[in-house]
Amino acid sequence: MEALLRDILAYTQSIDTESKNCEPIELDEILRSVLCNLRQVIEASQAKIRIDTLPNIAAAQVHMVQLFQNLVGNAIKYAGTASPEVHVSATRQDSAWLFSVRDNGIGIDPQYRQQIFGLFRRLHRNDEYEGTGVGLAICQKIVERYGGRIWVESELGRGADFRFTLPDCAGEAGT
Repeated sequence: MEALLRDILAYTQSIDTESKNCEPIELDEILRSVLCNLRQVIEASQAKIRIDTLPNIAAAQVHMVQLFQNLVGNAIKYAGTASPEVHVSATRQDSAWLFSVRDNGIGIDPQYRQQIFGLFRRLHRNDEYEGTGVGLAICQKIVERYGGRIWVESELGRGADFRFTLPDCAGEAGT
């Protein structure tokens, strides 16, 4: 119950943070913070994390930490029996960036691709994988807040590739 309440609070705060907190930030630095936050989980699972050079964008730092921490954390959590391998990358597309957080985990049945972003939506029982079903809903709210979209490309047993777009609204802040 405590975890559920904490996640509900995080969900509502992800909506309420005012856009005036947007400032040019270095996503490479954000990912370093995320990896530091997840250090124990990474070490315990022997996860291999590969991060390409990421752009600078205009966003609230707290949002980007939440976004990447949820996606990288899920990639590690849903690794199944394999040692987790996670690759984070970004490519430029017109006036936006396309981000990818790809893993080698258990994958997602295509029929559930949209459902997983719903609040409290879970595909697994808590005795299989712990969670509250709030993390991906937070990710979706954050991405949509900046005018982007998020989706997953996956097949059951073949890993998942969470993709999202964020506009390069920073002008000179984008690389």
